[in-house]
Amino acid sequence: MLFRRLLVCIVAAVGATSAATIAVGRLPPIPETPYVWRNVAVGAGGYAPNIVFSLVERGLAYLRTDMGGAYRWDDTSRRWVALQDDNAVSSYMGIESIAADPVNADVVYLAAGMNADQPAAILRSTDRGRTWRVTPVPFAMGGNEPGRGLGERLAIDPNDPRRLFFGSRHDGLWRSDDAGAHWVKVFGFPAPGLGKPAPRTSHGGVSFVAIDPTSGRRGVPSRRLWAGMADPGATMLYRSEDGGATWMAVLTPALFAAKGVIDPRGVLWVGYASGIGPSNATTGAVWRYTAGGEARDVTPPAWRASGAEGGFLGVAIARSAPGTVAVSTIDRYRAGDSLWISRDDGAHWDDVGARSRRDVSTTPFLLHEGKGADFGHWVSGLGIDPFDPRHIAYTTGATVYATGTLGRRGPVDWTPWTTGIEQTAIITLVSPTGGAPLISGFGDLAGFVHAELDRSPPPSFVNPYLSNTNTLDYAGQAPHIVVRSGSLYADHPRDATLGRSQDGGRHWTPVRVPPIGSPPERDDLIGEAAITVSADGMTMVVATRQPQVTGDNGQHWEAVQGLPGRTRAVADKVDPRRFYAVDVEGGRLLLSHDAARSFTPVLARGLPTDLRPAGRTGREAQSALIATPGHVGDLWLQAGKRLFHSRDGGQHFTATSKQLIVELYGVGLGSLFAIGTLDGVRGIWRSGDEGQKWQRIDDDCHRWGGRYRVITGDPRRPGRVYVGTDGRGLFYGDPNTRIKR
Repeated sequence: MLFRRLLVCIVAAVGATSAATIAVGRLPPIPETPYVWRNVAVGAGGYAPNIVFSLVERGLAYLRTDMGGAYRWDDTSRRWVALQDDNAVSSYMGIESIAADPVNADVVYLAAGMNADQPAAILRSTDRGRTWRVTPVPFAMGGNEPGRGLGERLAIDPNDPRRLFFGSRHDGLWRSDDAGAHWVKVFGFPAPGLGKPAPRTSHGGVSFVAIDPTSGRRGVPSRRLWAGMADPGATMLYRSEDGGATWMAVLTPALFAAKGVIDPRGVLWVGYASGIGPSNATTGAVWRYTAGGEARDVTPPAWRASGAEGGFLGVAIARSAPGTVAVSTIDRYRAGDSLWISRDDGAHWDDVGARSRRDVSTTPFLLHEGKGADFGHWVSGLGIDPFDPRHIAYTTGATVYATGTLGRRGPVDWTPWTTGIEQTAIITLVSPTGGAPLISGFGDLAGFVHAELDRSPPPSFVNPYLSNTNTLDYAGQAPHIVVRSGSLYADHPRDATLGRSQDGGRHWTPVRVPPIGSPPERDDLIGEAAITVSADGMTMVVATRQPQVTGDNGQHWEAVQGLPGRTRAVADKVDPRRFYAVDVEGGRLLLSHDAARSFTPVLARGLPTDLRPAGRTGREAQSALIATPGHVGDLWLQAGKRLFHSRDGGQHFTATSKQLIVELYGVGLGSLFAIGTLDGVRGIWRSGDEGQKWQRIDDDCHRWGGRYRVITGDPRRPGRVYVGTDGRGLFYGDPNTRIKR
């Protein structure tokens, strides 16, 4: 049954034109799915720790991300294909390492595990990631922990491809002799591991494993192994000459061995860094080791001359051009990160960054905050095409760049290599009653106005620019008026964390709340205050510790009466004088009839006596109370795991079906949408009768790790739903019109 389900996912994904190559006559019938799901286009957007080219087949490559799963480059369709959309285990979307089989192009492995406290597994595919065999393992991983740019930890012996080694963060070195189905600890390895780290900390452990193919022959396992270390006080590099039975320490600088790559001659290239990354490497080095163990420091002199800042987490060799190697820096803040290439075994280096140009017209969001696209930050993945040394790619904290024209002289033109990759975390969404169909709030990338869902949007969330958008609201009767709140990194100070737009989110002006309290301080600057706008756009309410309201675009403010501190107000989408709120501590629903100047309790019949579950905490939490567009006094409230509906402004509520256990919900045109569990099945659900009956609208091909952040319906398009994930980007779904209803 598992194989049949996955095969159906494959065929549904590739479509009728390419399915013929999978022997159509022998396939099981393909059930029609209730919804058609597509990504809202941004184009990458998150941290991809490494890229790996196949050594066997030209045009085949794999990419691992820290919370959005793995991808394969499909050279025929010219796009990246997500390989784990049918996965329902959240932890398996954090990819610790990836290994493409060096003999069989169809075989690929993933080491999957989000962090030390979540499940970990080795996944093996014999069909390029279309289906997976999942082997849970006893050693923890950290695909989304610090140090995720180290590697590669997972290595395949080219002379005996069933023999694998895995370098664990916390529990030493492990080996499999049956293609990853079973694993045993290598007890002869001298660094047994530090154990699981304390909460919110991490360590690097065995940072990479490299197997020398020249030390064996086809059918005879390789004898020479290298293993890097990235733990304080440890020996940083070990070598084994007997297949891993015994190990010897190797000369290194006093730095972590971050990235190790071995070339076809048996030469090992190692990038070193003072921190495990991606944001704590202050210095580094590059060393070269011969098969006999001779060590030589080959760090680019120009890097030293520029201040020796930043470590080296990118290392790649050109298999078709012996002696050619490339390295890249990380955390080189003053001079900017760069890439160096040597064609004479590290004797001389060419600074490619200095002659690089970038065309980001396909993903214009990279021009955020009004700056031009730079070389990139968190550069840790680097690969040279084994079949073409001019084709080189590197990964950053926001995109993947590639060039096909890396020559010895002249400008090097880089473009985003991201078609098909959507690796972002979405915090909040609104689908207004007019203007663009969708406005989103992202983590790290601020947010976007999505006028076209299939095209990467230009940056617009500036003035103020905030790395995270935490809340969004629009005026129900004047949807071109949009407000937002956000937060930012501590090293990027701002004097506003709130913004107002008069043109649907394309341009903004800062909203500033005067100092409050004693002593007076700008409570709105800490990024905790949600902002709400009335139906006509004239009134704004900010949930500071003493909520404030303005009726003249922020020229004058006054304290809101009767609304507890940090309590988010919800505006009626039709009546500009009506606002609602949930007083969690008091267990009451609050109502304002004077444009949020004051709130009074409502005797809300039909609600639970305890409304504390309706008080979601945290600045990124979605509101449990929603006002329905186009209907005065029409409210939905999630209290605990159930939904309640009111048509009279909160005077009376009716409970929806008891069967669905609700996590998140949203309202669309004539539909209610929810993420939750019904009859033991967790998924995305739609109701057309106000929650009395539910239909599942996702399917086993579209699970995305179950990492859901927000859901909302479209108030103008029947059946349209938007789903924001934590790592796999933003999706929109429409009813499948091929199904007869």
